[in-house]
Amino acid sequence: MSAVTVIADAAEALAVATELAADFRKGAAERDTLRRLPYTELERLSASGLLAVTVPAEFGGADVGTDTLARVLRLLAAADASLAQIPQSHFVYVNVLRRQGTPEQKEFFFGEVLRGKRFGNAQSEAGTKHVQDIRTRLARLPDGAYVLDGVKHYSTGALFADWIPVLARGDDEKLHVAYVPRDAPGVTVVDDWNGMGQRTTASGTVRLESVRVNADRVVPHHLTFEGPQLHGAVAQLLHAAIDAGIAFGALAEAVEFVRTKSRPWFESVEEGHGTAAQDPLLIQRFGELAIRVRSADALLDAAARAVDAARADLTDDSAAEASIAVAAAKVVAGEAAVEVASALFEVSGTRSALDSLDLHRLWRDARTHTLHDPPRWKVQHIGRHVLNGTRPPRHGLL
Repeated sequence: MSAVTVIADAAEALAVATELAADFRKGAAERDTLRRLPYTELERLSASGLLAVTVPAEFGGADVGTDTLARVLRLLAAADASLAQIPQSHFVYVNVLRRQGTPEQKEFFFGEVLRGKRFGNAQSEAGTKHVQDIRTRLARLPDGAYVLDGVKHYSTGALFADWIPVLARGDDEKLHVAYVPRDAPGVTVVDDWNGMGQRTTASGTVRLESVRVNADRVVPHHLTFEGPQLHGAVAQLLHAAIDAGIAFGALAEAVEFVRTKSRPWFESVEEGHGTAAQDPLLIQRFGELAIRVRSADALLDAAARAVDAARADLTDDSAAEASIAVAAAKVVAGEAAVEVASALFEVSGTRSALDSLDLHRLWRDARTHTLHDPPRWKVQHIGRHVLNGTRPPRHGLL
């Protein structure tokens, strides 16, 4: 890896993200079509310093606000949603260390992140009763270390990671996160992801067979949920940012296509409109789509502010308000991503459906990413909160 930049503040983070996103957009369609995994792009992302922007200031990081982090993910997702999804887990597990890491763990791992090291993710499991039914085991050894055994799926980022945070249950059945080197003995990362969308996230399988983990690499994640917490709000906000980015990217692609390639409908020409961009019916539809994108952006910004406000004064009520704000943003951003990515073809015409253009990656990415967790339950929790004052649960998905 080339020398790693240490970003100083939010303004620099957004400037770097804007520059990288412009470059990443150029190759997004080809990477998707060929399923060319973005090793080069991720090396650039690491070297840019963006992956370290949430490292606390006392450890040498920029410690940017949640609003800035959401903007960074949105910028990247507008360019390439697959690429933006890979560091989502990285930031989530940096956040785990902020909350539950010991001073020594923070010193070590934040130093790793500042040097451009990447965290992956080995969290979800397939074939269990539900998403929270974690069966990977973290057993204590007589010498105080641990041993990990289990199989993880949907492990976005693991193939590209230096460290893989593994969610597992200890001997007491409580949840822990073990930070495991990607090349540790007993760790196998299988590139078997074949989703219709987000093709280059490499969200495949991680097999853990008698993986030895030192005690100082294990964090008691269960403690996160024993009081007011923002773990779920931050994780979900980043998902919302990705959806909002897809919606923005799809609208930008539609605008460019209609301006430069679409032919006007003959009836529009007969009424005196010489180009597709002058068609009043298309103008109306673009106005509707722009409102959807702006709504998603506005709720994303509001949710990020709620998270930052709660972080400054964390109570049951402030955490609940942040979770509800994020839930609203996630619902609207997901709807916008799917609608705008689909409407791209409606407004652009038949030529936009050519496989060679790969514009359908935007809809495939939106439809795949929004399956991460059901928005209907977020709407339920919003309704319970507004009607009965019921705080959302502390399960990490709100």
